[in-house]
Amino acid sequence: MNLGELVGRLTTEVVGRRREIDLVVAALAADRHIVLEGPPGTGKSTLLRSVASELGIGFEFVEGNAELTPARLIGHFDPARVLAEGYDPKVFVDGPVVTALRDGSLLYIEELNRVPEETLNVLVTVMSEREINVPRLGRVSAAPGFRLVAAMNPFDAVGTARISGAISDRVCRLAVGYQDETDELLITQRHGSAVSDDFMSKAVALVRRTRSHPDLRSGSSVRGSIDLSAVAASLAEVRNSVPEDPSVSLDAALVGLSGRVRVREGSGRSPEEIVTELWEEIFNPAPDELSADDSGKGNAPTGATQAD
Repeated sequence: MNLGELVGRLTTEVVGRRREIDLVVAALAADRHIVLEGPPGTGKSTLLRSVASELGIGFEFVEGNAELTPARLIGHFDPARVLAEGYDPKVFVDGPVVTALRDGSLLYIEELNRVPEETLNVLVTVMSEREINVPRLGRVSAAPGFRLVAAMNPFDAVGTARISGAISDRVCRLAVGYQDETDELLITQRHGSAVSDDFMSKAVALVRRTRSHPDLRSGSSVRGSIDLSAVAASLAEVRNSVPEDPSVSLDAALVGLSGRVRVREGSGRSPEEIVTELWEEIFNPAPDELSADDSGKGNAPTGATQAD
């Protein structure tokens, strides 16, 4: 397979991730395991799914969480059939690890650093030896193409922990940050909400402001601007109005963003208060914050009616 052509196809599917695409493709082509680390909504799973699709190989998805046990990851013998047929290999229910090994697929683990350490330890031999020994089933060896790919949030995010040295020593790691404003606008536009490009641009600007607000520990991903735009389009129809109406855009911002941001401990402010403050700055700025395009006259708020 021509890796350059593969990268070229991926750049048309994944917005603004050329460097990350190059590195992921290179790591997989070198038969390495890889983990992408970055905040939610930065396209980690989208990138990995697209790579798997273009490579034409399977993609076994595992949702990482505190309830993920070794048995759920590896598989188990069907208790009812064991009573009738004994511990025969044909009554073993393959888990995602065994399926990926047998099929030569990518084993994708989302939220890797939310998985209990006991469960992660199962992966040490799988990554090193490309096989696993299951009691009463025997050895399952990896077919060509098997690799582990994973995504995780920064280790200090809520509910996360540092992964052990045994795991981190067996994977390549790529840090993934937020895309730039132009790319985030393009991503929002691709979802096709019935609002103007100007509205989407303001939605993106508002979302990006949440990431640097002093009272917020964490801001919204680009999913916030996508939802804000979509909700505004629908809410305008419900209210027989337009998305630019201040009451519509503000309510859409509150619905789309207030649950995505995390307020710093001790701030004393609510998510709604902070989102409203940022909405005022972006969608309804005070006259002295507006550009002097009209010889010093402040524009009316979007959607307002001016006298003739």
